[in-house]
Amino acid sequence: MTQFSECELGVLYDKFAERFQQRKLLFLIIYLGFVFYLSIPSFLIPVLEYNKFRITGLMEQRAIENFMLFYPHQSWVNYADVNPNLFRCIIGLEDGKFFKHKGIDWYELEKSMRTNKRRKRIARGGSTITMQLAKNLFLSTDRNVFRKAKELLITCRMEKEISKEAILENYINAVEWGEGIFGAKESAKIYFGKKPGELNISECTRMAAVIPSPLLHEPSENSRYVSRRASRSWGLYNDVILPE
Repeated sequence: MTQFSECELGVLYDKFAERFQQRKLLFLIIYLGFVFYLSIPSFLIPVLEYNKFRITGLMEQRAIENFMLFYPHQSWVNYADVNPNLFRCIIGLEDGKFFKHKGIDWYELEKSMRTNKRRKRIARGGSTITMQLAKNLFLSTDRNVFRKAKELLITCRMEKEISKEAILENYINAVEWGEGIFGAKESAKIYFGKKPGELNISECTRMAAVIPSPLLHEPSENSRYVSRRASRSWGLYNDVILPE
């Protein structure tokens, strides 16, 4: 029945084949359930081009972590109402090739994997802006293989279904900027007393600087971390050209 030689692998294959023959329907249901589990978020992706979301996966996670005593809310701001320099600062720091790749920057991802393996810890991230949006909207911050598989699938669908501008608009509204603070509108108001379109370049660099660690640092603080990353953002944002 099997083409494998008489070895452990062949025995395992024979056992699986026998069980599969006996329980075809069960295996089919499990397979379809697995595919459906990985695909569920992608059904919602096309509407991101036109509609505003209300709740994200990360918001739900934060609510659960707070035992539902506090539930984050989302304050939407349109792409045109945000200072373009904020987009440029974020792209410069988080995803310099945003307008060139199709959702996954394979070079940066491979580089991050090598660095993390060498240091034996998560020392460098390789997520693009689209990957971050996929995680924030539909998933959580948990680190496991299934979550990463869903993130990559959603990322590819997102790049195929909606425009780069829509990705940036949703990102700026989904990203976390502090405990219970989601979106550029709420963040600009709390930290600088302004609307997103009124932010100056210095404030834009500080907003972009804290994205990797929003629960540890605030845009308005004068820590070495924020100042260093803001200075780096200042040097990169001029290289980012937004489409007309």
